[in-house]
Amino acid sequence: SWIMKRPLQVYLDTEELRRLTAWSRERGITKSEAVRVALRGLTRAPNEDPLLGLIGICEGPADASERLDHYLNESLIAERAPAYRKSLSRRARVRR
Repeated sequence: SWIMKRPLQVYLDTEELRRLTAWSRERGITKSEAVRVALRGLTRAPNEDPLLGLIGICEGPADASERLDHYLNESLIAERAPAYRKSLSRRARVRR
């Protein structure tokens, strides 16, 4: 179905226009479509946010959101890298 669109004139400073142009080019869309995307995101009702549907879909500690860094540091993903190997002692170095 075709929806009639109405024009809107917006004044942007140089930096805002540069950012809008770069953002829209990165996504392969027009600046007008980029403005429409931003407007839809800003005016979407909280119950329409797709990310809110992710809340509660997995199990974990009740305080996971409050102690996220703690749990990430305990996870395999955040394992510390092995300590840097110290250089060989002077006696073990090969002389040239």
